[in-house]
Parts: sequence; structure tokens; C-alpha cells
Amino acid sequence: VRPGDFVRYHYLGAFPDGTRFDSSYDRGSTFNVFVGKGQLIAGMDQALVGMCVNERRFVKIPPRLAYGSEGVPGVIPPNAVLHFDVLLIDLWNSEDEVQVQTYFKPEKCARTVQVSDFVRYHYNGTFLDGTLFDSSHNRMRTYDTYVGIGWLIPGMDQGLLGMCVGEKRIITIPPFLAYGEDGDGKEIPGQASLVFDVVLLDLHNPKDGIAIENQLVPESCERRSQTGDFLRYHYNGTLLDGTLFDSSYSRNRTYDTYVGKGYVIAGMDEGLLGVCTGEKRRIIIPPHLGYGEEGRGKIPGSAVLVFDIHVVDFHNPSDSVSITVHYKPSNCTVLSKKGDYLKYHYNASLLDGTLLDSTHSLGKTYNIVLGSGQVVLGMDMGLQDMCVGERRTVVIPPHLGYGEDGVEGEVPGSAVLVFDIELLELVSGLPEGYMFVWNGEVSPNLFEEIDQNHDGEVLLEEFSEYIQTQVDTGKGKLAPGFDFEKIVKNMFTNQDRDGNGKVTAEEFKLKDQEAKEEHDEL
Repeated sequence: VRPGDFVRYHYLGAFPDGTRFDSSYDRGSTFNVFVGKGQLIAGMDQALVGMCVNERRFVKIPPRLAYGSEGVPGVIPPNAVLHFDVLLIDLWNSEDEVQVQTYFKPEKCARTVQVSDFVRYHYNGTFLDGTLFDSSHNRMRTYDTYVGIGWLIPGMDQGLLGMCVGEKRIITIPPFLAYGEDGDGKEIPGQASLVFDVVLLDLHNPKDGIAIENQLVPESCERRSQTGDFLRYHYNGTLLDGTLFDSSYSRNRTYDTYVGKGYVIAGMDEGLLGVCTGEKRRIIIPPHLGYGEEGRGKIPGSAVLVFDIHVVDFHNPSDSVSITVHYKPSNCTVLSKKGDYLKYHYNASLLDGTLLDSTHSLGKTYNIVLGSGQVVLGMDMGLQDMCVGERRTVVIPPHLGYGEDGVEGEVPGSAVLVFDIELLELVSGLPEGYMFVWNGEVSPNLFEEIDQNHDGEVLLEEFSEYIQTQVDTGKGKLAPGFDFEKIVKNMFTNQDRDGNGKVTAEEFKLKDQEAKEEHDEL
């Protein structure tokens, strides 16, 4: 305390014999006064100088520095020595300003609070003597407000300026920059200095857009995401102070969505544009582009969101199969077509390089009849027009692969697939619609040759034995890649038009004898 300061203190006033004549405690309020301006008895003006807040002094004042020979009628007799037990509660000067003491500041401070920013912070509010009058921690909710536009007491408006997210500071505010002479009418008395212990959790401005920090961009980026693309990505979602509120990693599943179509919050819709597969970026989203004033779930209202994302893959629903040929033999005259029997090796992976499957690890080729639906549609397309020895990469979008569901435990839903393929063998198939063809002229007595016991009826066993003989002797050819018994049974069933298990001469017809609109042999 110095002369000219304003003080708030409690006291007990007594005579030397211990008789009490006055007490601020009995009135339930401190004594508030300027020091050294003649508002006190001279002895008290002197006794208060040099005191600290929370200091307690026992003061003995002789009559000449108290009420002298006159005393105070009915209260203090003439020439009375006065004893005061004084406890200093508060102290300020009209020339004081807001005091800021920062006791923790993050090493990285990309942005500080400016006028018109919106902040979220926790605080403990005490008087100078340490008495707690309010705490946001007790309410388990931050205090959220604009800074510098009059929503706060002037001292707090000043004290918050220049803070970083994560910073901790003590802001001491004199009453004329707080609640003044009247206090707040509740917990804060008039002329009280206030001390706020503040930690800043969040900060944004209503004019903010999203902020993007590129953390990893692949050297090779042939394509960037655009509006209408479908993305699969992993993310960690945190608040500005680092509090985790969600993570796709914890669910062990990517987040899959269209971009630019309103399926995600506006800030994420914008932040996911222009990314490459494999890219990692940080997207900082202000609340007006996030979950707004209300928040959602673990996200408080008016919270800035930070998403660290890793793009696993993306495609567009209009995409077709992409084919890149790495090697093609010089002698490449026979090209694969629908119906051909193919043997090939492949490595299957996701766009981010995650290996799904490989025939090399199995030590055997993958064998299919092209165009017969034995593989996904995109692979049927990607294997067209290949020659033996050719190597190519086939990229298949999910709508031509395993779709939204994927294959449980093997292929994620909505995944783009990458196949590195080498064609090792090609057996030419039959014309479309045929399961068996003759290599030479067809016998004019074909039914009789099949009907070995000449009873005018052909059973499945006779039919099967005859076809097997034609194939073994090279007179006929079956469609490659299919089960012999299934093909023969299918052929026989098509000839057995009345379904009685026997084929008669009247029922028996070659394919080219059947009208186009009638039953197809295949």
C-alpha cells in the first residue's frame, strides 16, 4: 500500500481493555477507502502504508492520531487509545492497468487473439486475497465469447488479447476495468480487484475460412480429387487444444463419402478437394463451417476442429477401368477375347499400395474363361485384348469391382483395386453362344451315331460318351475352362425339349438348324 491507493480491509476495533467498539466483520463487508487522502484517522492512514494483500497487522493508535480529546460521542471516549486488528483484502490505484502474467506458453504459436475473435477458455476467478468467486471448471463448460467488442468487462477484453491456444496466464483487473463501485450484485463486491487464471482452448474469427497444412504429398500425383468424387480416408479429429473427439483408426475402418455434395460438414467438403491418393494433410475448420454454436456429441459448441487425414483412395462414379501396358511382346497377333481360356499371374492391391492377394505367393496361376462372369466385371474388361507375355496394370473402380460391400475380411467396401497382371497362356474359346463345335464336317447321320443301341432314343450316358469320343479324337472341341460334365449335361438338356430324360430324332437339332428366336443352346 502506498499513499493514494484504494484499499479494502477488514478490521476489529477495541480499547486497551479488550472492549470492542467496531467491527467490519459484523457488517459483513470490508471497509473501502483511499489511503493518505485524509479519509481515515491519521494513525490508520499511516498504519496501512506498506501492507500487502492478506497481511494482518495489529495497530495501536494514540489519541492524538485518532479521535483526540473530543472522541466520538457515545462510541469512543476522549483521549482513548485505539487497537485495530487489520486484514488487508484488496488494493489498487487509479493509475493501475490490467496486469498479465503468462506462466505457460506453447512453443508453437501460429495465431494470437485479436479484436473481434471468438474464444473459448476456462478460468478460475478469485479476489486478490485468493477467495474463489467463480470457475468455469466447476461448471465443466468453457466460457465462450467475442473479444474486444464489449461482451466482456474491459479488463478481460484487454487481458485476453495476444493469447495463444494452450497458453495459461493470470490476468489481474482493477475494479474500474471490472465491475466498479457496485460489483455484480451477486458474488463480486464493489471496488473489488479481480484475478483470472485463464487457459485458452480455442480461437477463431467469423471471417475465417478453412486452413490446410500439407503434411505429406506423394511425389507422383496423377489425379486430384474433385467435386463428385468418392473418397476413402482415415482421420483423427481433435479440438484446437489437442483433445481427441473422434478417430476412424479406432474403428479400424476408413470414412467413405462423396466430396462437394453436402454429405460432410462444409469445411471438410472444401478441405477434401484437391487431394492425392496417399496424401496426408491437416484441415482446420472454424465452427461456422463445422458444427456451429450447438456442437455435436463430444464436440462443444463454437469449437474449431482439426482433422489430420490420410487419403486412402478415391474415384468418380463415372470412372471406367484404367489400363496401363508395361510390356507387350513384339509378336502380338493373338489377342484375348470373350470366351477365351486365360491363365495369368497377378498382384492385387489397394490404391495406397496395401497388398490384398497374389497368385505368386500361391505358386499357381489364376485361370478363367474371359467374359463368363468368373471375375468382377472390371477384370473381365481389363483382360480384353491381351497377348501372351503381356504385362499390364489394371485399375478397377468399386462399381466395376466389389462395390460398396467389398469382401468381408479381404476387400474394403468402395475400394479401388489395382491389379498387376501377366498373361501366361491363352486357349482360344468358341464363338459366342457355343459350348461345342466340330473341327470338320458334321456327319449327316449324327443322331444315329450317337444312338449306339439304335432304339431311337439317346440317353445322357450315350450323349456324354459320344461327345467325349469326338473331343478325344480331335473331331470336336468343347469350350475351354468349363467342367466337362456340366457342359455335356447342359447340351443334353437343351436337346431334351420335353424334359423326359431322353432325346429323340424329332427333338434333336444342330445349333444352326434352330430358329434365332428359339431356345439357345448355351
